[in-house]
Amino acid sequence: MTTVGVLGAAGRMGREVCRAVDAADDLTLIAAVDPHHQGIALGDLVVAGSTDELEGVDVAVDFTTPRSVIGNARSCLGHGIHMVIGTTGIGEDGLEEIRRLTGSGDVNAIVAPNFAIGAALMMRFSEQAARHFDAAEVIELHHDQKVDAPSGTAITTAQRIGAARAGAWEAPAGDASHPGARGADVEGIRVHGIRLPGLLAHQEVIFGSPGQTLVLRHDTIDRSAFIPGILLAIRTVADRPGLTVGLDALLD
Repeated sequence: MTTVGVLGAAGRMGREVCRAVDAADDLTLIAAVDPHHQGIALGDLVVAGSTDELEGVDVAVDFTTPRSVIGNARSCLGHGIHMVIGTTGIGEDGLEEIRRLTGSGDVNAIVAPNFAIGAALMMRFSEQAARHFDAAEVIELHHDQKVDAPSGTAITTAQRIGAARAGAWEAPAGDASHPGARGADVEGIRVHGIRLPGLLAHQEVIFGSPGQTLVLRHDTIDRSAFIPGILLAIRTVADRPGLTVGLDALLD
């Protein structure tokens, strides 16, 4: 039986993870941490305010904020607790820190910008399409409470497209009087972020070549879409040495 603690447990995603772990026959939820909601009840647990309460946890699942996640990683990995991290906006420096913390070989981490299996497939298909279509742009759409932009999924998608494409197509620049209209430049791929109430998590990748376009789109309409990937990561992290980035490796 794998024991699990959830960081950011009182947030929207944290609550979903707590319910899913609690319902799994092979997992046991023994700790819930959220410093902004310390003392509230989540099922049979009382939410703790510090990672100090994770004693006895095999795997910690982090759905917090970019500001908190690296500190949580230092604490958990430093105390021999494997981690599954779904918090986005970490950046390359943060990934390097997590890689260093898992370098001893005694503790592992899985970091994924998106735990929806459909999103992982969309990124893989985009990488394959980029070998045949040099020109591509990414549009990501999320709810208006998402703090990071572009999304981690969009950044990863653009990086994979940029690395896979064979040509050197360059997106045209925008009107100098309206900077930002053409979106962010990630590995030569333009990425456009939309934040609106009523959205959850959506992404569209548009490829173009003379006479044709190819559109790949993934829509998350409920947070339950992330749960199968998260449970898969919890169950496999102990067997994946060091740092694993992305859900793709688990699907293989």
